[in-house]
Amino acid sequence: MPERPILQIESLSTSYGAVRALDSVSMSVPRGGICAVLGANGAGKTTLLRSISGLKRVDSGRVLVNGQDLTRTPAERHVRHGLVHVPEGGGVIVELTVEENLHLGALWRSGRRERAVLLQQMFDLFPPLLKRRSQPAGTLSGGERQMLAIGRALMARPQVLLLDEPSLGLAPLITRQIMQTLHDLRAATGLTVVLVEQNARSALSITDHGFVLSQGAVAVHGTSDRLLSDDRMRHAYLGF
Repeated sequence: MPERPILQIESLSTSYGAVRALDSVSMSVPRGGICAVLGANGAGKTTLLRSISGLKRVDSGRVLVNGQDLTRTPAERHVRHGLVHVPEGGGVIVELTVEENLHLGALWRSGRRERAVLLQQMFDLFPPLLKRRSQPAGTLSGGERQMLAIGRALMARPQVLLLDEPSLGLAPLITRQIMQTLHDLRAATGLTVVLVEQNARSALSITDHGFVLSQGAVAVHGTSDRLLSDDRMRHAYLGF
């Protein structure tokens, strides 16, 4: 019997007033998978992540994590069910230090020892943060802020990580480092990642499967290798 997907999206529809942003979107992500969500600006990618994480109320459909329906669960409780969302831009608190930002990700974990172990793991994963642990997050570079945002999310020990445009505004070298880190994390921990990216080529280089949105609906989906090799699909939906 095949293992149940860790994340299932069933006929999800979401609107902003009279505008339908998502139109009956369905997708599933296996445990330990890295899935790309691609498409042009306005295709519904960010709305999809916000709908999954409870930041945007949905009109209809369901979001299931480990078979549990979280569709109407308050956003702040999703982390307790293993799902964490890193929005576009990361959203770090610039007045707090790097270490204080990281601790925010583990607020609901009561064990001091566990938090200390997680903190050291984040510094091992992102060495630049260790050197700046006592600096305000507002003094970090764009790449370091993105590392901090991802590190803070990982402090919650999620099973599913939703990442919205982690490469936005970053130099190609930093983008490659972040993508490689995600790939290594999956290999080491079994983390499941849903990755929204404008840079389709970069995203498909580390993902297993891709879903391409167009006008709020799934236009095409398949393995990352297939999406990269299908010239007509690439020209029609991904722009390269």
